Amino acid sequence: MPFFLLALVAAFSGTLYAADAVPELGPPDAKPFYDLQLITAKPGKLEQVHEWFRQHQQDVLAKHGATNLAYLVPVGENPENKLLCLHKFPSLPAMLEFSRALKADPLWAPLDTSSKSPDVLVEKVELMGFTTTDYSPEFTPEKALKPRVFELRTYICPSRDHLALLHERFRIHTVKLFAQHGMQNLVYWQPQDLEDSDRKLVYLLAHESQEAAKKSFAAFGKDPDWIAAREASEKVAGGSLTEKKGVVSEFFTATEYSPLR
Repeated sequence: MPFFLLALVAAFSGTLYAADAVPELGPPDAKPFYDLQLITAKPGKLEQVHEWFRQHQQDVLAKHGATNLAYLVPVGENPENKLLCLHKFPSLPAMLEFSRALKADPLWAPLDTSSKSPDVLVEKVELMGFTTTDYSPEFTPEKALKPRVFELRTYICPSRDHLALLHERFRIHTVKLFAQHGMQNLVYWQPQDLEDSDRKLVYLLAHESQEAAKKSFAAFGKDPDWIAAREASEKVAGGSLTEKKGVVSEFFTATEYSPLR
């Protein structure tokens, strides 16, 4: 992993946009950069966190350069007070400039986890950074006519070579087959600042429901084209392209203020 991304992980560990700790970067990279934040609100404070994002997407986040994409909560009960936030920036340096401006904005104070104020609403934040793969659709948030669920899937491969084969399989076969079986491909990411980023693929799908997702994956798994593609890639790799228990699936629903619904 590039040094500046390792530094970025250290700078953001356990804090949301800790701008006073942002490292200096080399030449700007114009590739769009996404950040995915898993926020844990303090006990009894989740609704206040929702209200902050409900009110301040435009006059704080967009004002300082973020494109608001999605605000999601886990399907069902949410005892850990989680909120998943997704933003997009023109580049990684643009995201870091955003973080500096955000830190200086007094409206940000309730969510500033670097502050020792008892009025801060957030307990912790896990921050992940991504760029899109070359086969990802253009991700534009949209509001569906009917409620739906969103599935965040993370694949962990044994090696970088396995990941390259996995990307090839998705590029040529999997994305197309997902669509044929009723799944909406939203975005495919290459992680930039997770542990073992060079062995991971993260992507987001939309389904009518969790039950619909289960049926779609069952039909996909029996598709002769998928079986042939999987067998061919595994023959080259000498086995599965993902580690044992290397596929993680998490389901979310959109908040009423999320651009993606």
